[in-house]
Amino acid sequence: MHLDHARFPEEYVRYIKGKYLFLILCVLFILILFLFSISVGAVPVPLDTVVRVIFGQESTLKWKSIIWNIRFPRALTAVIAGVGLAAAGAAMQSILRNPLGSPFTLGISQAAAFGAAMSVMLIGTGIMHSTGADAVTITNPYITTATAFLFCLLATAFLLAIAKLRHASTEVLVLTGVALGSLFTAGTMFLQYFADDVQLAAMVFWTFGDVGRASWDELAVITAIVSIGTVFFFFNSWNYNAIDTGDETAKGLGIHVERIRLLTMVVASLVTAVIISFVGVIGFVGLVCPHMVRRIIGDDHRFLLAGSCLAGGIVLLAADTVARTLMAPHVFPVAILTAFLGAPVFIYLLIRGYHR
Repeated sequence: MHLDHARFPEEYVRYIKGKYLFLILCVLFILILFLFSISVGAVPVPLDTVVRVIFGQESTLKWKSIIWNIRFPRALTAVIAGVGLAAAGAAMQSILRNPLGSPFTLGISQAAAFGAAMSVMLIGTGIMHSTGADAVTITNPYITTATAFLFCLLATAFLLAIAKLRHASTEVLVLTGVALGSLFTAGTMFLQYFADDVQLAAMVFWTFGDVGRASWDELAVITAIVSIGTVFFFFNSWNYNAIDTGDETAKGLGIHVERIRLLTMVVASLVTAVIISFVGVIGFVGLVCPHMVRRIIGDDHRFLLAGSCLAGGIVLLAADTVARTLMAPHVFPVAILTAFLGAPVFIYLLIRGYHR
């Protein structure tokens, strides 16, 4: 069979252009969705008014207050949290070579939730308000995040130990993650059992993932940590590509596999801890988004990570928009919708994996 080698570079360029086109379309879509999310709600705001307020050309105090104090930080938190969870999920799936890897399925989200809940209840870093829109306020986000991160590290260390023990398979890691998730969920329930009425109400409300809780100050902390973590993941995209081919191959290319795996899990745990300590547990975003993008643009982490970040922002922002408008003026926690989306995908991946 004759092969036209002269066409290979042209085909490769077209192949790469297709990936860039997908990423550009995702950026445009998330910008449109962002404006739409700000405009809809219990009090509709015209799109042209939203644009004028953002660019400082609207003087109506009512619109400025609704957008800058409520909807803009909420929508931006959804995007940043989605980016962080999806990036952490994509990185975990790579370095563990586990298609079911994500902060939620591996028990890391539940560990962070337990740590943050312990900080809020026992150390007193959270207080209870009487309004449903602002039921829990984190008075010391640094202690809360540090406590959540500590328990994330414990869960991560246990997973890495299991992964190294006799080269544990994907099924073993997933089952270990399920066991860890159940353990930390039981720990959270234990705290709830001994809590008083106010603490219990705060605990239950806090465990519902809701991006509307983050203020501008908390959003700044989330954005800083997610940005640092995402840059780290992108910096190691070539290493992740090599690790996908197998540890021995990656080591043959001069990559310190164990060090990359350890650092990636620590960074992913930190990103997860920060997000969960402020907005509660949001599941399946880190699992679903990388798989959605992988089916469209492939496994190359130079593009997969970027696509996963954009998909994470889109999915979480869209889910939050639906949660706010489905039964307005009542607002559903966004974690409910992400669970409805993620659970069927998780089951599908399990079935497909065992079929193989």
